[in-house]
Formats: sequence, C-alpha cells, structure tokens
Amino acid sequence: MELENRLRCAALKGRLLSADEAAWMIKDGMTVAVSGFTPAGCPKAVPLALAEQVRSGKRTLKLTLFSGASTGEELDSEWASADIIARRAPYMTSKALRAAVNGATEEEIAYTDLHLGEFAQNARYGFYGPLHVAIIEAAAITKDGGIVPTTALGCSQTWIDLAEKVIVELNLHQPAELEGFHDIVRLQDPPCREPVPLAHVGQRIGSTTLSCPPEKIAAVVLSECEEKPRPFPDADAVSEGIAHNIVRFLVQEKAAGRISADRVPLQSGVGAVANAVLLGLMDSELEHLSFYSEVMQDGILDLMDAGKADFASATSLSLSKAGLERLFDNLEHYRDRLVLRDSEISNNAEVIRRLGVIAMNTAVEADIYGNVNSSQMNGTTVYNGIGGSGDYARNALISIFMTPSVAKGGKVSCIVPAVTHVDHTEHDVDVLVTEQGFADLRGLSPKERARVIIERCAHPDYRPLLARYFEEACAATHGAQTPHLLDRCFSFHENLARTGSMLGE
Repeated sequence: MELENRLRCAALKGRLLSADEAAWMIKDGMTVAVSGFTPAGCPKAVPLALAEQVRSGKRTLKLTLFSGASTGEELDSEWASADIIARRAPYMTSKALRAAVNGATEEEIAYTDLHLGEFAQNARYGFYGPLHVAIIEAAAITKDGGIVPTTALGCSQTWIDLAEKVIVELNLHQPAELEGFHDIVRLQDPPCREPVPLAHVGQRIGSTTLSCPPEKIAAVVLSECEEKPRPFPDADAVSEGIAHNIVRFLVQEKAAGRISADRVPLQSGVGAVANAVLLGLMDSELEHLSFYSEVMQDGILDLMDAGKADFASATSLSLSKAGLERLFDNLEHYRDRLVLRDSEISNNAEVIRRLGVIAMNTAVEADIYGNVNSSQMNGTTVYNGIGGSGDYARNALISIFMTPSVAKGGKVSCIVPAVTHVDHTEHDVDVLVTEQGFADLRGLSPKERARVIIERCAHPDYRPLLARYFEEACAATHGAQTPHLLDRCFSFHENLARTGSMLGE
C-alpha cells in the first residue's frame, strides 16, 4: 500500500529497478546532474551503488558531476574517494573532494566555482555541454507523472529538462506529506524572459511538482536512505558576539527608519555563525521576520515557533537531525509558513533586488577597504566556493559580511591589508561584522572605510599593526584614493611570524 501511494503513475510501475541496475546506466565520460542543495534532497542509493561497483573492481569510469550546490557524503565524498569524479561544479563542502580539487591526492579533480543563481541558465544555454543523466530524489510520483521533490530543489527542473535520461530515487524514508511544500517555476531564457511575478516572500507562482515526460524516466529506484544532515557546531563566544553585533545593527537601522523588520526579508548563509545570528534575533525587538534565502536552518524553525518569524522561502531544508525530526513531526504546522523554490528563483538577482533582501554571508577574510574573500585560503586553496553569496551581495538592499576577527587560535587575523582572493569587491559590501563590532561602510571613501574597519572590526592584537600599515601606505602614496604598499600587503602573516612585524623589519 505504501508503494501504491508513492508511485501513482501506472506507466512507471514497470520501470522499477534496483539501485545497482540503475547505476549501470551511467557510463564512462558522461555528465551526471543530481537534485538537492546541501545534503538535503540529494539522491543516495544510486550514487552509493555506483561507488560500490567501482570499488569492487567491476568497472572504471570518470564522470562530470553537476548539482544545485554541495551534496551529501553519499555523492561528493564517496565518488571522490572512489576516483569517479573528473570534473565538478558549482559548489562543494566535502573534505575528500576538496583534497582532490586542491591537488592533495594523486587524481586531481577539475573544479569550477560558479555563482549558484546563474548555473541553471548557463547549463540551458549549453555552456557546459550535453547532460546525459539526471538523478532526482522524490517523495512520490503523481498519477500524471509529476515528481514530488523531497527536502531541497536546487536545479532539479533544469536537470530533468536537459537530461537524456532521468533516474528517480523514490525515497520512502521521506514523508509523502512533503507534497505541496514546493513552488517550481520554469523560467524562459533571455531575451524572451518575462519578469518573475514574485511580489512578496510568501507568494506561490509555480507548480508543486517537477514536470517530466514519463517516457524520459529510465528507472524508478526505491530507496529508504535516511537523510544525514551535517551537525552544527555549538555556538561559541565568537559566533554569539557576531550575532549580537548584527542584531545591534538591524535594530539601529529600524530605529533610524531605514528598514521595517516586518517588511524586509532576511537572507542568511549556512553554518554555526549564521545559525547563531538567527538565534540572536530571538531576543531582539524585531518582530514579524521573514526570510528569502537559499537554505533554512534550525534557527528559522525556532523563530517561527516563538512567533518571531512569519514565513521562510528557501531552496533547501538544511536542518540538523533534531531540526529535521521536528519538521517532519509537524509538517502541517509549517505547511503555510515555508516554501521551497528552485535555486534559480531563490538566487534570482531581479527578485532579490525587488524584495529588498538584507543579505548576511560569511567571509574567510576581509581587507581594510572592504573587499571580501569567501572561498580561498591564502589565495591558492579553494575551500568550498563562492556559492550564492555573490547573487545576494550584489543585489541586496543591505549586504552584510561576517567573520571572526582572528582564526587558528589568534595566529591569523581575518582583517588584513589586502585579501589574497577577491570574491566580493568593496562595492558590494555595505557592512562588515566581527565579534569586535560592526563597520557601516555605506557612503564612505576607501580611506574612511579603512579607519572604521580597523577600529571596529579588527582584533586588538592586530589593530596597531593594521593601523601602522595604513598610515605608512598613506604616506608612501601621498594620500592616494586607495593607499597600498603592494610589496608588503600580501606578506602580512609571513612577516609577522618571522619577525614580529607585518612590515618585515
């Protein structure tokens, strides 16, 4: 009876295959795209079966892997460890994949770091070549062949439209009651695109199911793989300090009449600091919050349950295990309070700008002029990627970047003379926040930004060194617009470790 309720399309009942049988449809040299965004909503059974075929010596193959963002361990980590991935885009979080991308393993993976909001359209334009197979996780398939997604969308509809074959993983562990939580829109491509008719966060403008001709579905694979969310580290004094300063800034903006908290949607990145920010909003005076974001973390559920948040729009339910259980146990309670959209809509520049989203994203490092590095270590080693932060930073009403003031136990300052890699230029950064304080950069010149960032965001241990660098750069360049000592600004940490002075004296 369970299968009858989940697989309602009569034409597909004869296409039930095991995960192992379906995995054999994937051939060497193919490009494979998968549903999901973060570990949420990603297929699991078929990727694991393919990895086992390779590990057992039954076959050898190299694939290009596309997704909406990062994936679960069943995909990125398993395939990277089994040496299956030749090329990967557009984002990652797997340690095994990261090692191969950065040349730490014998087999190097070609990784393309891309803005998530542009990826689906670029794929439709054919920039990345043909798509051979799409693997889509589903909670059900309707009578007319509509695919009910699970806990995330990503680029699922585009992958289905482009793929030569579609494999559907029907995951019986995901509740069938997820049907109706999604709002799926097919966009026309420029120059024929009409405006996205989304006027407020809670509006629904599309379908609740993914559309796919039944003849295109090559296999339906039954799965009972449990979602394995990434655990959130507990909030510490630093993340709580950052959260406090962001809330302080938002309250200041409301008091000044520049924002109205019950009308301006918030976007928050992923991770412990981002979740701490959400929890920090709990005790603030801000009410009737809404969210227009890529992911929904546990903190948004807490805000909803406390009556502080009214609605959330995202592309992924990136919750902890406890958060996922809370959601699944109370789906009817949340049904009218959240919606899952394609990442092409969640990260859509036009919509973000129209809604006036306040964007809050994390940085690896920021420099004294407001440029932000969100993807690279020392300018050479990619960590995760730019993700969707650029989509929001460039188009937000207010673009906030947050970072601890120091890393590695205080041995590294996250506020530096010049970032070693630029993901977000000073033109797209309105506010910089650390646990030390916040710097409102709007309307300031580069030299004014430098002074306020050093004073309010840098750690006290590094503040004098940064101030000295800035003063000497101003003197050496005779007051130029953006003073730099190019022979010194990138040797900050090396010189500090060697001589105790960032100037190498």
